[in-house]
Amino acid sequence: MSTSSLSPVGGQSVAGGPPRVRDQARDAVTLMAFSAATSAALAIGLVLLSHLGRQG
Repeated sequence: MSTSSLSPVGGQSVAGGPPRVRDQARDAVTLMAFSAATSAALAIGLVLLSHLGRQG
């Protein structure tokens, strides 16, 4: 048994077929959640920095 048959390569799933729609949807939701969290964290950081800059 080779390990290449178990690793996803070239956009294929572990089973060797094309990725399923639910897998693509899960990936899209994960990416959107990560992007939203990153944007929110950066926005909060900038607001805190500007607030601290006004106090000094």
